[in-house]
Amino acid sequence: MKLKYCLSGLALFAFLFAQAQRGPVDVDFELQAYPTGLIPGVRVDLNVAGKNAAYLRLGYQLIDHRDLGKHMDEKGSGLGFTLGYKRYIKSGFQGLFFGARNDIWFNKIDWEDFNIVIARSGTTKITVVQPTAEAGYLFELGNGWIFAPTLAFGFEINVKTKGEPTGEGAIVLLGLNVGKRF
Repeated sequence: MKLKYCLSGLALFAFLFAQAQRGPVDVDFELQAYPTGLIPGVRVDLNVAGKNAAYLRLGYQLIDHRDLGKHMDEKGSGLGFTLGYKRYIKSGFQGLFFGARNDIWFNKIDWEDFNIVIARSGTTKITVVQPTAEAGYLFELGNGWIFAPTLAFGFEINVKTKGEPTGEGAIVLLGLNVGKRF
């Protein structure tokens, strides 16, 4: 199932790449932080048609829901990928941009309920769909280097759960991208 999602995403990205009036390509490291975790990743942005960009990210999600999930403690991690689109306000693929993205994560969560008479613990495997809207500002630093702070808002939706339910819901992410434009 994971392979099917990954291949579908890669096929869509390849199709967009083949059809587009190509501009520069950005390759960067992205780090997103949210109240219950971190997401480091590597990202490739295909800038097209003056103001638009489609991108693919491969990442790793580190999760610490603490007691904000469905259990007293939830910690875990997982691999995933992102497909996204953004549109710059000005031509030249720089400055203010707005976009939409969708992450798919394959996470494993270790949970524990210890504030009850009988302590319980377990592991849950979840597939998460995480659609978000984002805004950011891309700075060109010279010699092809780029830097972009971002802010995103969306939802974590557990679409497949093997084990007990775990935390999901609204999410706000602060991000930083640092990379090179080719």
